Amino acid sequence: MMNMNNIMKQAQKLQKQMEKSQKELAATHFTGQSAQGLVTATFSGDKQLQSIDFKPEVVDPEDLETLQDMTLQAVNDALQQINQATEKSMGAFAGKLPF
Repeated sequence: MMNMNNIMKQAQKLQKQMEKSQKELAATHFTGQSAQGLVTATFSGDKQLQSIDFKPEVVDPEDLETLQDMTLQAVNDALQQINQATEKSMGAFAGKLPF
């Protein structure tokens, strides 16, 4: 059985590793795209929207619904990428818990 001192040291080490991974993830950019890449949305890893870009051919004043749908696709795609990267990065720590 591990003594409490060793458990605390391992927990502190793990916490520092997790903080480093969170900072690295926050500094990473994720770009989601709509169908045919007509709309792109870029987020930082901490889910802050950095930019939304529209290709000129998608901008039709007569069809705003398509632009809205494509914007949602791009945003959701980027957020899904962040969630997957977070799960992969932070999930690695679950097996390292000393208790």
